[in-house]
Amino acid sequence: MPSFEKMLQLYKNVYVRISSLIIIVLAIGLAILYKPGVTQDTNPVIHSQSISDITALAASKDRLEYVLLANPLADFPRYVFKYANEVGIHVVKVPSISHVNLEREVLLKNAIPYAIASDDYLASHKAVLEDGGRRNSVLESVSSFLLRNALGIVMLILLGVMAKKGLPTMGGVSLLKPENLKGSMDDLIGMEDIKKEVAHLEEMIRNRSVYRSHNIDKPFNVMLTGPAGTGKTKLAGYLAKQLDMPLISASGSGLESGFVGGGSKALNAIYKKACKQGNCLIFLDEAQSLFMPRGRGDKKWEDDTANTLLGLLDGIKSDEGAGVIWVVASNFDDASSDMDEAMLRRFSVKINFRVPNKAERRELIKVFLSKKDDGCVDWTDLNLDYVASITANLSPALLETVVDRASMIAIQEKIMITTDVLFRAFERASIGLTDRATTAEKDKQRERVALHELGHFFMQIDPHLRSGMPLSEVKEKSNLLKISTESVSKLGALGYVLSSNDDVSLRTVEELEQDVMQLYGGVAAEELFYGARGISVGSQNDIQKATGLLDMMVNRLSMYSRSKLDYTQLKREGAGEESVHQVEAKADELYTMTLQAMTGYQSTIASIKDTLLERYVLSKDEVFELLEQLAEPQREAA
Repeated sequence: MPSFEKMLQLYKNVYVRISSLIIIVLAIGLAILYKPGVTQDTNPVIHSQSISDITALAASKDRLEYVLLANPLADFPRYVFKYANEVGIHVVKVPSISHVNLEREVLLKNAIPYAIASDDYLASHKAVLEDGGRRNSVLESVSSFLLRNALGIVMLILLGVMAKKGLPTMGGVSLLKPENLKGSMDDLIGMEDIKKEVAHLEEMIRNRSVYRSHNIDKPFNVMLTGPAGTGKTKLAGYLAKQLDMPLISASGSGLESGFVGGGSKALNAIYKKACKQGNCLIFLDEAQSLFMPRGRGDKKWEDDTANTLLGLLDGIKSDEGAGVIWVVASNFDDASSDMDEAMLRRFSVKINFRVPNKAERRELIKVFLSKKDDGCVDWTDLNLDYVASITANLSPALLETVVDRASMIAIQEKIMITTDVLFRAFERASIGLTDRATTAEKDKQRERVALHELGHFFMQIDPHLRSGMPLSEVKEKSNLLKISTESVSKLGALGYVLSSNDDVSLRTVEELEQDVMQLYGGVAAEELFYGARGISVGSQNDIQKATGLLDMMVNRLSMYSRSKLDYTQLKREGAGEESVHQVEAKADELYTMTLQAMTGYQSTIASIKDTLLERYVLSKDEVFELLEQLAEPQREAA
């Protein structure tokens, strides 16, 4: 098999030659097809391919002596026309598709008389079909053929080269020397548990002799799993630089060429290249497709790439591949998706990435901001703890996106980055672009949206209020960020409630039921103020989410049954209908409770609604300030 460098060079040479061939063919074709010519005859024939010459006939039809169509059924019909008091005959050749439109829109629509050119006419006017000479006609035919079949010619050349050389697809494969790798393990902010695993892996690789004394001499293949944007790709580079090893990087999905055996050839080529480097780290990113269980399809070659990887992960039984380490990254792990057991066994080290916690988010945001020049960030007006609390469950990549978005806002408005700017950047990244103009003149719709969003909010704090908790404590516990009646094109919504999330969420039955009631809060508020027949379609998304939660609670977790089973796995007759009845009953119960709870807040919602309509947006502080003002007269009366 050709070496890695030869195959890459061959691929480049083929690409350059094919590109040159296409350019030459197009240049010749365009030069011939689009260059008007004039031939000398008894009546000079003026050739053209400009469709505008045909459309101009409508304005000068009174001057026309005749209009003929030559070869109307050919790929390129010809319009032949002659103006009175002119010696020359005009011939305009057009594509057959354009001819149909021109005949209808120009000749017929403008009542221009025309006829099919007779054989006698064409015999006495041979230049009409010659395009300025027989030689040009032949060249045109050749170039026209090449233009029409350029793609097929290119594919035939590629197939011929690949059949001869066995060329695998090597797109996206790169070799990086340790000195060219950027960053270090210190750039991995927080994540001490992951750093500890990596340190252990590094120690295993550096001290293989110690492990051989325990009869452990298998390759230390590494699997990195976890959500996107958590740093798996960067870690592979950090590890290679730490171990002073070159890194060969490729995409798992990019290995396949579309031809049988393409992925296997690419993997073998990568492995041979790594072996020549001695100690080398191979990194396969986005490789989840290679971990799917084999044998599911009826085509024998579908698992070739995975089978090849299995053999390479075991290592070749020689000293050739002793220094090769495979690092494979996937956004999924064996807990979240079905993976091939044989493939999983090949990885002695598995490192699972996670999203950063609050302290790590705070440090990440601080590091991203500190990389900006002096005068870009107003550190005196920056509450990093608050920003870290509202950005729960965001990956490091998304946090960097939020900081970048804050920079864009600051540049656009010519201000420094503050807490408010970061909040707006987070809102833009999570919610999308908001707009007041969409609902500005729709007072009735805005009123409905305001009531709907306030319904969500009051069902969010309802458990705390019913327990008699003071408003100051309710405010501390509430994860509300803002209530808005601005439209959001990304969500297709005319308003929204923006809330922060919890880092760790292990929900109980009571808390899940409260989540459902919070989703029902919007539609319950509409029914409270407009009646059962006044409910709008704006609750569709809420009802879909509530249905999903109830389905999980009833059927997957059997929260309302002594038999703790996942009923979705049981294929018994009538089970589906019975589970639907259980979900319906629980939904009826929770919605009734929501409607009853909302009745107690009707007057408060009506009061806050007017302020929300006036301001469009209410922050958490403003909402609770209004609640305090409304509660004050009640305390005085008591």
